Amino acid sequence: MSNAVSALAGRSYSGFSTVREAGLVGMVTLRGDLESPELAVAVLAATGCAVPAQRRRTVAGDWSVCWMSPDELLLVGPYASAPGLVDQLTAALAGQHALAVDVSDARASFRVSGPKAAEVLMKLCPVDFSALEADEVRRTRLAQIAAALWTSGPEEYSLVCFRSVASYAFGVLENAARPGSELFSG
Repeated sequence: MSNAVSALAGRSYSGFSTVREAGLVGMVTLRGDLESPELAVAVLAATGCAVPAQRRRTVAGDWSVCWMSPDELLLVGPYASAPGLVDQLTAALAGQHALAVDVSDARASFRVSGPKAAEVLMKLCPVDFSALEADEVRRTRLAQIAAALWTSGPEEYSLVCFRSVASYAFGVLENAARPGSELFSG
């Protein structure tokens, strides 16, 4: 059996902000009726998180649940727990029109941190970061690729994209974090 490896093996860059690939992150896509009480109970039992409102994120312990579309959630947590989470959700939602899939190895996850982390992302994403709320999830573009992002801590953003474009994502993030490329001085 082979060992799992992240897309960029934890690559990082420190400029006026720090950009790092987050390593192995568990990600489960759950498709179904987000208004269903059965789905809400299954998500809460599996993660400790409530089903979030539109464009929001809920957090409990090691897990977060992100609203991705009217019928899709992204459950983010420990990599090793993702397969078991799929099994648990599949069993709990048997008979429901729902699908849980482990997408951990199909995605790459990044963290952008530091006092000017928002500046790095402002250069690449059409998002008003001054209006981004703490529990808000945005599906957007990162330069030329699809991505989702949210605030994951003080002066820190998490970003998820397809693994196939991880190198490109890191490259544009690194370039945007280079000293001398700040949007604002001070």
